[in-house]
This record gives sequence, C-alpha cells and structure tokens, in this order.
Amino acid sequence: MSQGGAAARKAAKSQDRGWAWMVLLAAVLLQGLTLGFPSCIGVFFTDLQHDFQASNSETSWFPSIMVAVLHGGGPLCSTLVKRFGCRFTVMLGGLLSGVGMVSSCFCQSISQLYLTAGLITGLGSCFSFQAGVTVLGYYFVRWRTLANAMASTGVSLGFTLWPLLSQYLLDEMGWRNTFLIFGGILLNCCVCGAIMRPVQLASEPPLESPKPAEEPGRSAEGAQLSNGTSPHTELQQQTRTTACFQMLQKHLAFDIFCQNKGYQIYTIGVTWMMMGFALPHVYLVPYAIQNGVEERKAALLISVIGLINIFIRPFTGLLSGHRVFTGRRIYLFSLAVLLCGLSNFICVISAEFSVLIIYCVILSIAMSGIGALTFQVLMDVVEMDRFSSALGLFTILESITLLIGPPLTGLLVDITSDFHYVFYNSSFFLISAALFMGLSFCALEKKNKLKESSKVPLDNHSRYQYNEMPTEPQSETQSPPVVMYITSI
Repeated sequence: MSQGGAAARKAAKSQDRGWAWMVLLAAVLLQGLTLGFPSCIGVFFTDLQHDFQASNSETSWFPSIMVAVLHGGGPLCSTLVKRFGCRFTVMLGGLLSGVGMVSSCFCQSISQLYLTAGLITGLGSCFSFQAGVTVLGYYFVRWRTLANAMASTGVSLGFTLWPLLSQYLLDEMGWRNTFLIFGGILLNCCVCGAIMRPVQLASEPPLESPKPAEEPGRSAEGAQLSNGTSPHTELQQQTRTTACFQMLQKHLAFDIFCQNKGYQIYTIGVTWMMMGFALPHVYLVPYAIQNGVEERKAALLISVIGLINIFIRPFTGLLSGHRVFTGRRIYLFSLAVLLCGLSNFICVISAEFSVLIIYCVILSIAMSGIGALTFQVLMDVVEMDRFSSALGLFTILESITLLIGPPLTGLLVDITSDFHYVFYNSSFFLISAALFMGLSFCALEKKNKLKESSKVPLDNHSRYQYNEMPTEPQSETQSPPVVMYITSI
C-alpha cells in the first residue's frame, strides 16, 4: 500500500504541470504530422495519374486506403498501447510512416503505392496519432478537456501547411523526391514519442493466469483422460475462445449497438455520412486544375480550409459546451453536416478561383462543427464506462465507408468524364445523413418523453436510451483511463 501510495503521489506531480505541457506540444505536432498529412494527397493526384496511367478510381484508392487505415486501426493500436505503452507505440508509428513514404518513392505501379503509402503509412499514422491522444489522458486530469482541444489544433495546422509544402516540393523536384522528403519529416513522430515518457501510476497486479483457475482442470482431469481427451488441449481451446469473445466484446460493442437506439442511429448516420465527407478533400484540387486554376492556387484551397479550422474549431467547441445546447448537440452536429452538404453546390455553379475560395470558407466552417462535435455527441449517447468499446465499432464502420467512397465516385467520374458528380455525390450522402440523424433523434426524444409522461417502469435497458451523459471533469485523485483510442475528423 505504501509503494502504491508513493507511486500515485509521484504520478499526481507529473499531471497538469511541468513536463505535461511538453507532452501536449508533442501531441499538437503529432496530430499535424498524422491527421493533417492526407490533406496534401490531392496535390499529387494529377501527377500520379499521368505517371502510372491510372484512372480516377484507381488513383483515389491510394488516399482512401491511407485514411481508412488511419481511422480503423484503433483496436490494434489499443492492444499495442496496453502491451508496450504509449511511447513505444508512437515511435513505432513514426517509423512505419517514414518507411512507408520512403518506399513509395521507388514504386513502379499504383498498386505498390496502395501498400507502401496507403497501408504502411496509414497504419503508422494511426499508431502515432491515437497513442499520442491516449497519453494526454495520463498527463492531464484537471485540464484534460483543454489539452485535447489544444491538441486538435494540430490537425488544422497540418491542413494549412502540408498542401503548401507539397506543391512547392512537387514543382521543385517531382513527386518521388517529395515522398522521400516526407518520409524524413514523418520520422519526427519518433521524436515526439520520445518526449512522452511513461507516467508512473499506482502499482497494479501483474496480468497472470490465476492459480485457482487451474483447479477445475485438475479436478476434471480424470474424467477427460477416461474419454481420451487431453485436459491441457481442452483448457487451451476454452481459453482461446473466451479471450477472443472478450476482446470482441471490449473493442467492438455489438451489444450497445443492438440495444442503444441513440448509438445505433448515430453510428449508422456517421457511417453513411463518411461516404461523401472525404470526397472534396480528394478531388477539389484536380477539379480546380481541370477547370484552369493554376496549380499553386489549387493547392492553396486546401490550406484555406485548414487555416479557418484553426480559429473556428475551438470556438465551435466552446459554443457547443454552453448549457443552452445541453442535450441538443446532436442537432448542432446534424446542422453542420447539412451545411457541409449544401456547400458543395457552390462548386457545381462555378469553378472560378474566387468562387472556390467562398466554397472553402463555408465548407471549413461546417467541417469545424463536425470535427468539434463528433466525439462529444458519441459521449452524450454512450455511458463513459463503455465509451472506448463503442468507439472501436464506430471507427471501424466509418473507416469502411471512407475506404470505398472516393474510389466509387472516381469510377463514376471515369464513366461520365464529369467532375461535378463528385460534389453531387458528396451532397447526397451528407444531406441524407443529416436529415436521418436529426429526424431520428427528434422522434426518439419524443418517444422517451411520452414514456416518461406515462410513467411506465423502466427496466435495465433504460441505460441505453438517448440521454446525455454528464462528462464532468475528473478529480485529481482519479486515475486516467487505461486506454482510449480516438480518431478525429
């Protein structure tokens, strides 16, 4: 007890002060290096198409795989964090990202690029980003909300700087040499990981097989031997089955999805939304270039989105935290998704650079709302003790639609030779998702109010109804969560 108390006191001294702010700075850089990186891929779209003689659909698989793996690798990242810690996982991610981009500069076909830049770099970015977010939970308790909000500004910085740097290097030395330099830049994730030294928490018992569990095996040994079955083999099979079931239950909360109507609606809505959400990021630059916009100006469009996000996203987060919006954040989120979908019609009207700038401003405001509210709404509909597992299923489902959305739209563009279908598709998925979520939650809220007014006794399933879960700051004596893997939009 004395050793555990000393460890807890030492951990408390490391939280919310001193080195914790260096760790926060490293987290900001990590989010800029990882989540911000895919924003620059559209700059290379035309060059990759020309060099590999690939169609729009084939070329769009490359950023789709990268983004899908970045978002969907959460359960694997969680396992690594539990086994090896946040520092090791961040540094491993930085190494994978760097190796993936360096290997990409030697690719001779677009399919090789899927493996190197898509899978390897995407997986490395996932490890670095999600482990970097997790470590903030160890270093910050009182200021945890502020730390996460400040760390998310790294995404906006990445959105602003990566496209400008990409276009400059592409003009100077071509895409292969640019990818080589990017490999070196992404290795800086290892430096950020080295800063994240482990926080010593209260000692916990080692994860060993409990001795009492061996007794049933011994007691049943005679009966199993009489039937010709090895007790050791039988126990191993049972242990594997139980462990597999427990892992799925922990990281993929299907029970919550089946019983919690709010979580079900929200997950389906966001998964459908992702079919169209990423399309402008992939196709905006090639669309502008095809319509006569200079390449440097076309790359500037993505940077405008990131620059506005830097200022609007924190404001949106503060606004949504006001008591007026308590219990109504889902409607704010649906409104942001609806605005994002409607803004795409601006591109259909005109492809002039000045019109595209207006589009980017409106799109960025809507994206700020989506990015700031995505996980806050998820916390509202799911109890915090199951948030980590609910998030696992949520991110895997959205990563599937992130993967298939751009290539399917690219195939449509190849067939029709009309880039306008990119924005028609994006609008369709975003607007329909916004209406589905908004109307469904409105109907669910009315149903719950009707139940309350009739005073029908509620069973244990009431915990799965859509009610906003309070997320009050934790006290300094509380230990941070063991693992929480988070994605960002």
